[in-house]
Amino acid sequence: MNAKDFMPGDEVIAGIRKDIEAYEIERQRAHGQVMWRTPVFVGAVLVAGAVLAYAFNSFASPYEQWLSTPHVFLYLATMVAAGFAYRSAMSPATRLKQSFRDRLLPIIFSFIQDMHYSNNRTPDSFDRLPKQAVGSFGRQKFDDIVSGKYDGFPFELYETRLSTGGKSDQTIFKGVVTAFETVAPFPGLVVAAKRAGAVSNFFRNMFGSSGLETVEAGIAELDQTYEFHTDNVGAARPLVAGRLAKALQWLAETWPGEPARVALNGSDGFLLLPLAKNFFELPSISEPIDYKTHIEPIVADMVSLLATASLMRKVGAPDDQPAEEHQP
Repeated sequence: MNAKDFMPGDEVIAGIRKDIEAYEIERQRAHGQVMWRTPVFVGAVLVAGAVLAYAFNSFASPYEQWLSTPHVFLYLATMVAAGFAYRSAMSPATRLKQSFRDRLLPIIFSFIQDMHYSNNRTPDSFDRLPKQAVGSFGRQKFDDIVSGKYDGFPFELYETRLSTGGKSDQTIFKGVVTAFETVAPFPGLVVAAKRAGAVSNFFRNMFGSSGLETVEAGIAELDQTYEFHTDNVGAARPLVAGRLAKALQWLAETWPGEPARVALNGSDGFLLLPLAKNFFELPSISEPIDYKTHIEPIVADMVSLLATASLMRKVGAPDDQPAEEHQP
């Protein structure tokens, strides 16, 4: 599928360019606000912290000055307050970028039927995401969420960061998850994930993949990259060695970088694409938006990702029946 076939028409592009022009006026205004608000807000907190530290010093003994317990708590409180002050100073830019994204995404994704966009909520499909595909996590954060129909099938796509939580918070997964309905249900669960070392395998078997068996694709290059876990070896083995293997090979060519993860659980399918960048990210408030540079790549990435999901949902279709007959 060619992303150019799904690009907005000339009339829509003209409307987007007008929106960009209006945004540019607001962007310059918001940028000006941020430039003076940041040093004023953060500076005020730092000055207040310094004054309080000096006041504490006046009443403390010579042995308790500057590094006493009250001072340490004051320093920590000042750092936290400075963080809140910075976010408050940046709020005009944050609100502007989000409002522009709210207005822009439904327009540039007009090729998606029944398209819905939301932000910072728990996606409807998240509860059905097999934990074996992501491992054990204690904290979850969601950003942009897009749902609708593409190529005849419903989907939900969302940005997420899953982490261990706690003091030593470590990222378990960061990227884009696409949930979709498979053409034919898989009788059980099968997960394809990046092959890990012995230590990682130990912890995943302990907390994530317990009760699942391992199968191989029989393709050296693929088995070196992926490991496959399932609770139905008989059904998974031909799938892993056949259509799923071909789909993963195509996926590696389409999305180079860290290997994606795939989970099929009954009629639920999930494609997890690790990404360091924000999938729908617009440039910072200090940089003007350009349609060719910033908007077109978002559309192209969305088309490529949905085309990949469209391929993945068909891997379990019977060989004697066309996949199109099963589409909802």
